[in-house]
Amino acid sequence: MNPMHTMMPDRLESNTRTVTVLTACSRLTGLVRDAVLSRLFGISELMSDFWIAFLVPNLFRRLFGEGALGASYLPVYSQLIKSNRGQAGQLASLLLASTLALMGMLVLVGELVLFLISATRDHSDPAIWLMMLMLPYMPLVCLVALLGVMLQVHGRFGPPAAAPLLLNGAIIAAALGVSLATGNATPHARIVTIGSVAGAVVLAGVLQAVWLFWSLRKDVQWTWNRAEAVAPLRRVLLAAGPMVLGIGVLQLNTFMDGMIASYPTFFDTDQFLGWQYPLDTGAMAVLSFAQRLYQFPLGVFAISVATAIYPLLALQADDESSFSDTLRRGLRLVLFIGLPASVGLALVREPLTACVYQGGVFPSADTAQVGTVLLGYAVAIWAYSANQVLTRACYAKLDTRTPVRIAVRMVGLNFLLNITLIWTPLGISGLAWSTAICALLQFMLLLRASSAHVRNPFDMAVARSAIRSLLLAVVMGIGVGLVMLWLEPGDSFLDHLMQIGLLVIVGTVIYGGGAKLLGMPELKWALGRR
Repeated sequence: MNPMHTMMPDRLESNTRTVTVLTACSRLTGLVRDAVLSRLFGISELMSDFWIAFLVPNLFRRLFGEGALGASYLPVYSQLIKSNRGQAGQLASLLLASTLALMGMLVLVGELVLFLISATRDHSDPAIWLMMLMLPYMPLVCLVALLGVMLQVHGRFGPPAAAPLLLNGAIIAAALGVSLATGNATPHARIVTIGSVAGAVVLAGVLQAVWLFWSLRKDVQWTWNRAEAVAPLRRVLLAAGPMVLGIGVLQLNTFMDGMIASYPTFFDTDQFLGWQYPLDTGAMAVLSFAQRLYQFPLGVFAISVATAIYPLLALQADDESSFSDTLRRGLRLVLFIGLPASVGLALVREPLTACVYQGGVFPSADTAQVGTVLLGYAVAIWAYSANQVLTRACYAKLDTRTPVRIAVRMVGLNFLLNITLIWTPLGISGLAWSTAICALLQFMLLLRASSAHVRNPFDMAVARSAIRSLLLAVVMGIGVGLVMLWLEPGDSFLDHLMQIGLLVIVGTVIYGGGAKLLGMPELKWALGRR
Protein backbone atom coordinates (compact mmCIF):
# COMPACT_ATOMS: atom_id res chain seq x y z
CA MET A 1 0.00 0.00 0.00
CA ASN A 2 1.20 3.49 -0.82
CA PRO A 3 2.05 5.12 2.55
CA MET A 4 0.65 8.41 1.25
CA HIS A 5 -2.85 6.92 1.47
CA THR A 6 -2.53 6.59 5.23
CA MET A 7 -0.08 9.37 6.07
CA MET A 8 -1.45 12.25 3.98
CA PRO A 9 -5.07 12.24 5.26
CA ASP A 10 -3.76 12.23 8.84
CA ARG A 11 -1.49 15.17 8.02
CA LEU A 12 -4.40 16.97 6.36
CA GLU A 13 -6.56 16.73 9.47
CA SER A 14 -3.64 17.57 11.78
CA ASN A 15 -2.62 20.63 9.77
CA THR A 16 -6.25 21.67 9.37
CA ARG A 17 -6.79 21.43 13.13
CA THR A 18 -3.74 23.60 13.87
CA VAL A 19 -4.76 26.24 11.35
CA THR A 20 -8.40 26.09 12.44
CA VAL A 21 -7.69 26.64 16.15
CA LEU A 22 -5.29 29.53 15.59
CA THR A 23 -7.43 31.05 12.84
CA ALA A 24 -10.44 30.83 15.15
CA CYS A 25 -8.50 32.78 17.79
CA SER A 26 -7.47 35.43 15.27
CA ARG A 27 -11.01 35.67 13.89
CA LEU A 28 -12.47 35.98 17.38
CA THR A 29 -10.08 38.80 18.19
CA GLY A 30 -11.06 40.24 14.80
CA LEU A 31 -14.68 40.26 15.95
CA VAL A 32 -13.62 42.00 19.16
CA ARG A 33 -11.73 44.54 17.03
CA ASP A 34 -14.79 45.19 14.87
CA ALA A 35 -17.05 45.32 17.94
CA VAL A 36 -14.86 48.08 19.36
CA LEU A 37 -14.83 50.02 16.07
CA SER A 38 -18.60 49.69 15.56
CA ARG A 39 -19.37 51.05 19.02
CA LEU A 40 -16.93 53.95 18.58
CA PHE A 41 -17.84 54.97 15.01
CA GLY A 42 -21.06 53.14 13.99
CA ILE A 43 -22.34 53.29 10.40
CA SER A 44 -20.70 56.64 9.76
CA GLU A 45 -18.85 58.30 6.91
CA LEU A 46 -15.65 58.19 8.97
CA MET A 47 -15.99 54.42 9.45
CA SER A 48 -16.55 54.04 5.72
CA ASP A 49 -13.44 56.15 5.11
CA PHE A 50 -11.35 53.75 7.19
CA TRP A 51 -12.59 50.63 5.40
CA ILE A 52 -12.07 52.32 2.03
CA ALA A 53 -8.47 53.12 3.00
CA PHE A 54 -7.97 49.51 4.13
CA LEU A 55 -9.26 48.12 0.81
CA VAL A 56 -6.05 48.48 -1.21
CA PRO A 57 -3.49 46.90 1.18
CA ASN A 58 -6.01 44.20 2.04
CA LEU A 59 -6.56 43.41 -1.65
CA PHE A 60 -2.82 43.11 -2.27
CA ARG A 61 -2.50 40.79 0.72
CA ARG A 62 -5.22 38.49 -0.53
CA LEU A 63 -4.29 38.58 -4.21
CA PHE A 64 -0.50 38.48 -4.14
CA GLY A 65 0.60 37.40 -0.70
CA GLU A 66 -2.01 34.84 0.33
CA GLY A 67 -3.29 34.43 -3.22
CA ALA A 68 -1.53 34.40 -6.56
CA LEU A 69 2.12 34.90 -5.63
CA GLY A 70 1.88 32.63 -2.61
CA ALA A 71 -0.01 29.95 -4.55
CA SER A 72 2.46 29.95 -7.45
CA TYR A 73 5.44 30.04 -5.09
CA LEU A 74 4.38 27.12 -2.88
CA PRO A 75 4.74 24.21 -5.36
CA VAL A 76 8.04 25.52 -6.76
CA TYR A 77 9.52 26.12 -3.31
CA SER A 78 8.18 22.76 -2.11
CA GLN A 79 9.91 20.91 -4.96
CA LEU A 80 13.21 22.74 -4.38
CA ILE A 81 13.15 21.96 -0.65
CA LYS A 82 13.11 18.26 -1.57
CA SER A 83 15.76 18.47 -4.31
CA ASN A 84 18.06 21.45 -3.59
CA ARG A 85 17.72 23.38 -0.33
CA GLY A 86 20.47 25.80 -1.33
CA GLN A 87 18.56 26.78 -4.46
CA ALA A 88 15.37 27.04 -2.39
CA GLY A 89 17.13 29.54 -0.12
CA GLN A 90 18.27 31.57 -3.12
CA LEU A 91 14.73 31.64 -4.50
CA ALA A 92 13.28 32.69 -1.14
CA SER A 93 15.83 35.48 -0.77
CA LEU A 94 15.36 36.81 -4.30
CA LEU A 95 11.55 36.62 -4.20
CA LEU A 96 11.29 38.49 -0.90
CA ALA A 97 13.75 41.17 -2.02
CA SER A 98 11.95 41.59 -5.36
CA THR A 99 8.54 41.77 -3.67
CA LEU A 100 9.70 44.43 -1.22
CA ALA A 101 11.29 46.49 -4.00
CA LEU A 102 8.25 46.30 -6.28
CA MET A 103 5.73 46.95 -3.53
CA GLY A 104 7.86 49.78 -2.21
CA MET A 105 7.78 51.48 -5.60
CA LEU A 106 4.01 50.99 -5.79
CA VAL A 107 3.66 52.62 -2.38
CA LEU A 108 5.66 55.66 -3.51
CA VAL A 109 3.56 56.00 -6.67
CA GLY A 110 0.37 55.54 -4.67
CA GLU A 111 1.37 58.17 -2.13
CA LEU A 112 2.10 60.63 -4.94
CA VAL A 113 -1.22 59.97 -6.67
CA LEU A 114 -3.14 60.33 -3.41
CA PHE A 115 -1.31 63.57 -2.62
CA LEU A 116 -2.26 64.98 -6.03
CA ILE A 117 -5.89 63.92 -5.53
CA SER A 118 -6.01 65.57 -2.11
CA ALA A 119 -4.60 68.77 -3.61
CA THR A 120 -7.66 69.02 -5.89
CA ARG A 121 -10.12 68.80 -2.96
CA ASP A 122 -11.29 71.97 -1.25
CA HIS A 123 -11.52 70.14 2.07
CA SER A 124 -9.61 67.47 3.99
CA ASP A 125 -10.77 64.01 2.95
CA PRO A 126 -10.23 61.37 5.68
CA ALA A 127 -10.43 58.55 3.12
CA ILE A 128 -7.42 59.99 1.28
CA TRP A 129 -5.13 60.64 4.23
CA LEU A 130 -6.09 57.37 5.92
CA MET A 131 -5.13 55.55 2.74
CA MET A 132 -1.83 57.45 2.66
CA LEU A 133 -1.20 56.37 6.25
CA MET A 134 -1.93 52.69 5.59
CA LEU A 135 -0.32 52.19 2.17
CA PRO A 136 3.03 51.15 3.75
CA TYR A 137 1.15 48.18 5.20
CA MET A 138 0.88 46.80 1.64
CA PRO A 139 4.49 45.56 1.18
CA LEU A 140 4.62 44.43 4.80
CA VAL A 141 1.51 42.28 4.58
CA CYS A 142 2.65 40.73 1.27
CA LEU A 143 5.99 39.89 2.89
CA VAL A 144 4.18 38.33 5.84
CA ALA A 145 2.04 36.19 3.53
CA LEU A 146 5.07 34.90 1.59
CA LEU A 147 6.93 34.09 4.81
CA GLY A 148 3.80 32.25 5.91
CA VAL A 149 3.83 30.13 2.74
CA MET A 150 7.43 29.10 3.44
CA LEU A 151 6.57 28.17 7.02
CA GLN A 152 3.69 26.01 5.75
CA VAL A 153 6.01 24.14 3.37
CA HIS A 154 8.26 23.41 6.34
CA GLY A 155 5.22 22.03 8.19
CA ARG A 156 4.90 24.99 10.55
CA PHE A 157 1.33 26.23 10.26
CA GLY A 158 1.15 27.92 13.66
CA PRO A 159 3.00 31.26 13.23
CA PRO A 160 1.30 32.35 9.98
CA ALA A 161 -2.13 31.42 11.33
CA ALA A 162 -1.47 33.33 14.56
CA ALA A 163 0.08 36.44 12.95
CA PRO A 164 -3.29 38.25 12.57
CA LEU A 165 -3.53 38.29 16.36
CA LEU A 166 -0.88 41.02 16.35
CA LEU A 167 -2.90 43.15 13.92
CA ASN A 168 -6.13 42.76 15.85
CA GLY A 169 -4.42 43.43 19.16
CA ALA A 170 -2.76 46.59 17.86
CA ILE A 171 -6.04 47.97 16.47
CA ILE A 172 -7.95 47.20 19.67
CA ALA A 173 -5.27 48.80 21.84
CA ALA A 174 -5.07 51.93 19.69
CA ALA A 175 -8.85 52.34 19.40
CA LEU A 176 -9.56 51.88 23.10
CA GLY A 177 -6.50 53.72 24.37
CA VAL A 178 -6.85 56.83 22.23
CA SER A 179 -10.65 57.01 22.50
CA LEU A 180 -10.40 56.89 26.29
CA ALA A 181 -7.75 59.61 26.21
CA THR A 182 -9.69 61.93 23.87
CA GLY A 183 -13.21 61.07 24.97
CA ASN A 184 -14.16 60.37 21.34
CA ALA A 185 -17.09 62.79 21.75
CA THR A 186 -16.20 65.40 19.12
CA PRO A 187 -15.50 65.05 15.38
CA HIS A 188 -11.86 66.03 15.95
CA ALA A 189 -11.45 63.42 18.71
CA ARG A 190 -12.91 60.70 16.48
CA ILE A 191 -10.53 61.69 13.66
CA VAL A 192 -7.58 61.43 16.05
CA THR A 193 -8.78 57.99 17.16
CA ILE A 194 -9.22 56.62 13.64
CA GLY A 195 -5.83 58.03 12.62
CA SER A 196 -4.23 56.21 15.55
CA VAL A 197 -5.90 52.98 14.43
CA ALA A 198 -4.44 53.44 10.94
CA GLY A 199 -0.98 53.93 12.44
CA ALA A 200 -1.43 50.78 14.54
CA VAL A 201 -2.12 48.79 11.36
CA VAL A 202 1.32 49.67 9.95
CA LEU A 203 3.06 48.98 13.27
CA ALA A 204 1.39 45.56 13.42
CA GLY A 205 2.65 44.80 9.90
CA VAL A 206 6.23 45.46 11.02
CA LEU A 207 5.82 43.20 14.07
CA GLN A 208 4.28 40.41 11.98
CA ALA A 209 7.11 40.51 9.43
CA VAL A 210 9.82 40.43 12.11
CA TRP A 211 8.15 37.52 13.93
CA LEU A 212 7.70 35.30 10.85
CA PHE A 213 11.19 36.12 9.57
CA TRP A 214 12.59 35.07 12.94
CA SER A 215 10.49 31.87 12.87
CA LEU A 216 12.17 30.86 9.60
CA ARG A 217 15.73 31.42 10.78
CA LYS A 218 16.52 27.67 11.05
CA ASP A 219 14.66 26.60 7.91
CA VAL A 220 15.90 28.96 5.17
CA GLN A 221 19.45 29.65 4.04
CA TRP A 222 19.17 33.38 3.31
CA THR A 223 21.71 34.57 0.75
CA TRP A 224 22.55 37.38 -1.66
CA ASN A 225 23.60 34.78 -4.25
CA ARG A 226 20.92 34.54 -6.93
CA ALA A 227 22.69 32.47 -9.58
CA GLU A 228 20.30 29.51 -9.34
CA ALA A 229 17.20 31.49 -8.37
CA VAL A 230 16.35 33.31 -11.62
CA ALA A 231 14.85 30.33 -13.46
CA PRO A 232 12.53 29.19 -10.63
CA LEU A 233 11.57 32.83 -9.93
CA ARG A 234 10.53 33.18 -13.56
CA ARG A 235 8.33 30.09 -13.18
CA VAL A 236 6.74 31.58 -10.07
CA LEU A 237 6.02 34.93 -11.72
CA LEU A 238 4.69 33.41 -14.96
CA ALA A 239 2.28 31.28 -12.94
CA ALA A 240 1.33 34.14 -10.62
CA GLY A 241 -0.07 36.34 -13.40
CA PRO A 242 -2.98 34.04 -14.32
CA MET A 243 -3.48 33.09 -10.68
CA VAL A 244 -4.32 36.70 -9.77
CA LEU A 245 -7.71 36.13 -11.36
CA GLY A 246 -8.11 32.42 -10.74
CA ILE A 247 -7.53 32.23 -7.01
CA GLY A 248 -8.53 35.81 -6.29
CA VAL A 249 -11.97 35.98 -7.88
CA LEU A 250 -13.74 36.22 -4.49
CA GLN A 251 -11.29 38.91 -3.37
CA LEU A 252 -11.69 40.83 -6.64
CA ASN A 253 -15.46 40.63 -6.37
CA THR A 254 -15.32 41.77 -2.74
CA PHE A 255 -13.04 44.65 -3.75
CA MET A 256 -15.45 45.57 -6.54
CA ASP A 257 -18.32 45.52 -4.04
CA GLY A 258 -16.33 47.91 -1.87
CA MET A 259 -15.52 50.32 -4.69
CA ILE A 260 -19.16 50.52 -5.74
CA ALA A 261 -20.26 51.00 -2.12
CA SER A 262 -17.63 53.71 -1.57
CA TYR A 263 -18.47 55.72 -4.70
CA PRO A 264 -20.22 58.59 -2.83
CA THR A 265 -17.33 58.94 -0.38
CA PHE A 266 -14.34 58.46 -2.66
CA PHE A 267 -15.66 60.58 -5.52
CA ASP A 268 -17.27 63.15 -3.22
CA THR A 269 -20.65 63.17 -5.00
CA ASP A 270 -24.10 61.60 -4.69
CA GLN A 271 -24.73 61.81 -8.45
CA PHE A 272 -23.96 59.20 -11.09
CA LEU A 273 -24.41 60.29 -14.72
CA GLY A 274 -27.03 62.78 -13.57
CA TRP A 275 -28.93 60.22 -11.47
CA GLN A 276 -29.17 60.09 -7.67
CA TYR A 277 -26.77 57.35 -6.57
CA PRO A 278 -28.69 54.64 -4.65
CA LEU A 279 -26.05 54.20 -1.90
CA ASP A 280 -25.04 56.73 0.76
CA THR A 281 -21.73 57.55 2.46
CA GLY A 282 -22.29 54.91 5.16
CA ALA A 283 -22.69 52.08 2.64
CA MET A 284 -19.06 51.00 2.83
CA ALA A 285 -19.27 50.60 6.61
CA VAL A 286 -22.44 48.48 6.29
CA LEU A 287 -20.82 46.28 3.66
CA SER A 288 -17.57 45.88 5.62
CA PHE A 289 -19.29 44.92 8.86
CA ALA A 290 -21.37 42.30 7.01
CA GLN A 291 -18.31 40.93 5.22
CA ARG A 292 -16.46 40.42 8.48
CA LEU A 293 -19.25 38.25 9.85
CA TYR A 294 -19.50 35.92 6.86
CA GLN A 295 -15.71 35.75 6.60
CA PHE A 296 -15.55 34.36 10.14
CA PRO A 297 -16.76 30.82 9.33
CA LEU A 298 -15.14 31.05 5.91
CA GLY A 299 -11.75 31.91 7.38
CA VAL A 300 -11.90 29.62 10.40
CA PHE A 301 -12.97 26.46 8.58
CA ALA A 302 -12.91 26.68 4.77
CA ILE A 303 -9.69 28.62 4.31
CA SER A 304 -8.09 26.41 6.97
CA VAL A 305 -8.89 23.29 4.94
CA ALA A 306 -7.71 24.92 1.71
CA THR A 307 -4.51 26.13 3.39
CA ALA A 308 -3.75 22.69 4.78
CA ILE A 309 -4.69 20.79 1.63
CA TYR A 310 -2.66 22.79 -0.90
CA PRO A 311 0.83 21.62 0.17
CA LEU A 312 -0.43 18.03 0.16
CA LEU A 313 -1.94 18.35 -3.31
CA ALA A 314 1.30 19.90 -4.56
CA LEU A 315 3.29 16.96 -3.17
CA GLN A 316 0.83 14.43 -4.64
CA ALA A 317 0.52 16.03 -8.08
CA ASP A 318 2.25 13.04 -9.73
CA ASP A 319 0.35 10.42 -7.73
CA GLU A 320 -3.14 10.33 -9.26
CA SER A 321 -4.66 8.04 -6.64
CA SER A 322 -3.43 10.02 -3.63
CA PHE A 323 -4.26 13.33 -5.32
CA SER A 324 -7.85 12.21 -6.04
CA ASP A 325 -8.36 10.90 -2.51
CA THR A 326 -7.10 14.12 -0.93
CA LEU A 327 -9.21 16.34 -3.19
CA ARG A 328 -12.41 14.37 -2.58
CA ARG A 329 -11.72 14.28 1.14
CA GLY A 330 -11.21 18.04 1.11
CA LEU A 331 -14.49 18.60 -0.76
CA ARG A 332 -16.41 16.41 1.66
CA LEU A 333 -14.91 18.26 4.61
CA VAL A 334 -15.63 21.80 3.36
CA LEU A 335 -19.20 20.88 2.36
CA PHE A 336 -19.77 19.18 5.72
CA ILE A 337 -18.73 22.41 7.43
CA GLY A 338 -19.90 24.97 4.84
CA LEU A 339 -23.52 23.87 4.36
CA PRO A 340 -24.57 24.21 8.03
CA ALA A 341 -22.54 27.42 8.24
CA SER A 342 -24.62 28.88 5.39
CA VAL A 343 -27.92 27.83 6.94
CA GLY A 344 -26.96 28.84 10.46
CA LEU A 345 -25.55 32.25 9.58
CA ALA A 346 -28.58 33.07 7.43
CA LEU A 347 -30.87 32.30 10.38
CA VAL A 348 -28.98 34.05 13.18
CA ARG A 349 -27.77 37.01 11.12
CA GLU A 350 -29.57 39.70 13.13
CA PRO A 351 -28.93 38.34 16.65
CA LEU A 352 -25.27 37.82 15.69
CA THR A 353 -24.96 41.32 14.25
CA ALA A 354 -26.55 42.77 17.39
CA CYS A 355 -24.25 40.75 19.65
CA VAL A 356 -21.07 41.80 17.87
CA TYR A 357 -21.79 45.36 16.78
CA GLN A 358 -24.80 46.90 18.53
CA GLY A 359 -24.08 49.43 21.25
CA GLY A 360 -22.53 52.87 21.60
CA VAL A 361 -23.27 54.76 18.38
CA PHE A 362 -24.45 51.58 16.59
CA PRO A 363 -28.28 51.38 17.01
CA SER A 364 -30.72 48.55 16.21
CA ALA A 365 -31.59 50.14 12.84
CA ASP A 366 -27.98 49.66 11.75
CA THR A 367 -28.14 46.07 12.98
CA ALA A 368 -31.09 45.36 10.67
CA GLN A 369 -29.26 46.95 7.73
CA VAL A 370 -26.09 44.89 8.24
CA GLY A 371 -28.17 41.73 8.77
CA THR A 372 -29.93 42.20 5.44
CA VAL A 373 -26.59 42.40 3.62
CA LEU A 374 -25.22 39.46 5.59
CA LEU A 375 -28.05 37.22 4.34
CA GLY A 376 -26.86 37.64 0.76
CA TYR A 377 -23.32 36.59 1.62
CA ALA A 378 -24.33 33.76 3.98
CA VAL A 379 -26.21 31.60 1.49
CA ALA A 380 -23.04 30.82 -0.49
CA ILE A 381 -20.48 30.15 2.26
CA TRP A 382 -20.32 26.51 1.18
CA ALA A 383 -19.60 27.58 -2.41
CA TYR A 384 -16.85 30.02 -1.40
CA SER A 385 -15.33 27.16 0.61
CA ALA A 386 -15.43 24.56 -2.15
CA ASN A 387 -14.05 27.02 -4.69
CA GLN A 388 -10.94 27.52 -2.57
CA VAL A 389 -10.23 23.78 -2.65
CA LEU A 390 -11.05 23.26 -6.35
CA THR A 391 -8.93 26.21 -7.46
CA ARG A 392 -5.94 24.99 -5.48
CA ALA A 393 -6.34 21.53 -6.99
CA CYS A 394 -5.92 23.05 -10.46
CA TYR A 395 -2.85 24.98 -9.38
CA ALA A 396 -1.29 21.94 -7.74
CA LYS A 397 -1.46 20.36 -11.21
CA LEU A 398 0.12 23.56 -12.63
CA ASP A 399 -3.10 24.31 -14.53
CA THR A 400 -3.46 28.10 -14.40
CA ARG A 401 -5.58 28.61 -17.50
CA THR A 402 -8.77 26.92 -16.34
CA PRO A 403 -9.33 28.96 -13.15
CA VAL A 404 -8.46 32.15 -15.03
CA ARG A 405 -11.00 31.58 -17.80
CA ILE A 406 -13.68 30.94 -15.20
CA ALA A 407 -12.57 33.87 -13.05
CA VAL A 408 -12.72 36.38 -15.91
CA ARG A 409 -16.33 35.44 -16.53
CA MET A 410 -17.20 35.66 -12.83
CA VAL A 411 -15.57 39.07 -12.30
CA GLY A 412 -17.37 40.45 -15.34
CA LEU A 413 -20.70 38.95 -14.27
CA ASN A 414 -20.27 40.25 -10.73
CA PHE A 415 -19.71 43.79 -12.01
CA LEU A 416 -22.82 43.64 -14.20
CA LEU A 417 -24.92 42.25 -11.35
CA ASN A 418 -23.53 44.86 -8.95
CA ILE A 419 -24.40 47.87 -11.07
CA THR A 420 -27.82 46.37 -11.79
CA LEU A 421 -28.95 45.13 -8.38
CA ILE A 422 -28.05 48.27 -6.39
CA TRP A 423 -30.74 50.13 -8.35
CA THR A 424 -33.38 47.56 -7.34
CA PRO A 425 -35.14 47.35 -3.94
CA LEU A 426 -32.21 45.17 -2.80
CA GLY A 427 -30.03 48.29 -2.63
CA ILE A 428 -26.70 47.63 -0.94
CA SER A 429 -27.58 43.98 -0.27
CA GLY A 430 -27.55 43.52 -4.05
CA LEU A 431 -23.74 43.65 -3.81
CA ALA A 432 -23.78 40.64 -1.50
CA TRP A 433 -26.25 38.69 -3.63
CA SER A 434 -24.20 39.27 -6.78
CA THR A 435 -21.10 37.87 -5.06
CA ALA A 436 -23.08 34.83 -3.89
CA ILE A 437 -24.56 34.16 -7.34
CA CYS A 438 -21.10 34.31 -8.92
CA ALA A 439 -19.70 31.93 -6.29
CA LEU A 440 -22.41 29.35 -7.07
CA LEU A 441 -21.71 29.54 -10.80
CA GLN A 442 -17.96 29.41 -10.22
CA PHE A 443 -18.39 26.22 -8.17
CA MET A 444 -20.26 24.47 -10.97
CA LEU A 445 -17.74 25.53 -13.61
CA LEU A 446 -14.71 24.60 -11.49
CA LEU A 447 -16.20 21.22 -10.63
CA ARG A 448 -16.72 20.42 -14.30
CA ALA A 449 -13.25 21.69 -15.22
CA SER A 450 -11.50 19.71 -12.46
CA SER A 451 -12.54 16.45 -14.13
CA ALA A 452 -9.59 17.03 -16.48
CA HIS A 453 -7.28 16.26 -13.53
CA VAL A 454 -9.38 13.90 -11.44
CA ARG A 455 -11.76 11.33 -12.82
CA ASN A 456 -15.17 12.25 -11.41
CA PRO A 457 -14.09 14.52 -8.52
CA PHE A 458 -17.68 14.69 -7.27
CA ASP A 459 -18.07 10.91 -7.13
CA MET A 460 -20.82 8.98 -5.36
CA ALA A 461 -19.04 9.18 -2.01
CA VAL A 462 -18.80 12.98 -2.25
CA ALA A 463 -22.40 13.23 -3.51
CA ARG A 464 -23.76 11.07 -0.66
CA SER A 465 -21.79 13.11 1.85
CA ALA A 466 -23.09 16.39 0.39
CA ILE A 467 -26.72 15.19 0.43
CA ARG A 468 -26.43 14.03 4.03
CA SER A 469 -24.80 17.30 5.04
CA LEU A 470 -27.53 19.31 3.29
CA LEU A 471 -30.36 17.31 4.89
CA LEU A 472 -28.78 17.64 8.33
CA ALA A 473 -28.30 21.38 7.75
CA VAL A 474 -32.01 21.73 6.90
CA VAL A 475 -33.03 19.80 10.02
CA MET A 476 -30.65 21.94 12.06
CA GLY A 477 -32.15 25.08 10.51
CA ILE A 478 -35.67 23.99 11.46
CA GLY A 479 -34.59 23.30 15.03
CA VAL A 480 -32.76 26.60 15.38
CA GLY A 481 -35.68 28.47 13.79
CA LEU A 482 -38.14 26.98 16.30
CA VAL A 483 -35.92 27.99 19.21
CA MET A 484 -35.68 31.53 17.79
CA LEU A 485 -39.50 31.75 17.76
CA TRP A 486 -39.54 30.77 21.42
CA LEU A 487 -36.85 33.24 22.50
CA GLU A 488 -37.81 36.69 23.75
CA PRO A 489 -35.92 39.49 21.95
CA GLY A 490 -33.38 41.25 24.15
CA ASP A 491 -31.69 44.63 24.01
CA SER A 492 -28.50 44.25 26.02
CA PHE A 493 -25.20 42.72 24.93
CA LEU A 494 -25.64 39.94 27.50
CA ASP A 495 -29.11 39.12 26.10
CA HIS A 496 -27.74 38.88 22.57
CA LEU A 497 -24.73 36.84 23.71
CA MET A 498 -26.90 34.34 25.57
CA GLN A 499 -29.23 34.02 22.57
CA ILE A 500 -26.35 33.36 20.18
CA GLY A 501 -24.75 30.93 22.63
CA LEU A 502 -28.00 28.97 22.96
CA LEU A 503 -28.63 28.92 19.21
CA VAL A 504 -25.07 27.74 18.49
CA ILE A 505 -25.39 24.96 21.07
CA VAL A 506 -28.76 23.85 19.64
CA GLY A 507 -27.44 23.89 16.08
CA THR A 508 -24.24 22.06 17.01
CA VAL A 509 -26.10 19.36 18.96
CA ILE A 510 -28.61 18.77 16.16
CA TYR A 511 -26.04 18.74 13.36
CA GLY A 512 -23.28 16.94 15.24
CA GLY A 513 -25.71 14.45 16.76
CA GLY A 514 -27.26 13.75 13.36
CA ALA A 515 -23.84 13.22 11.81
CA LYS A 516 -22.95 10.85 14.64
CA LEU A 517 -26.16 8.84 14.18
CA LEU A 518 -25.56 8.61 10.43
CA GLY A 519 -21.99 7.50 11.01
CA MET A 520 -20.53 10.28 8.87
CA PRO A 521 -16.70 10.10 8.90
CA GLU A 522 -16.55 13.84 8.16
CA LEU A 523 -17.44 14.48 11.81
CA LYS A 524 -14.30 12.65 12.94
CA TRP A 525 -12.23 14.43 10.30
CA ALA A 526 -13.50 17.82 11.47
CA LEU A 527 -12.67 16.91 15.07
CA GLY A 528 -9.26 15.54 14.10
CA ARG A 529 -10.05 11.95 15.10
CA ARG A 530 -9.26 8.81 13.16
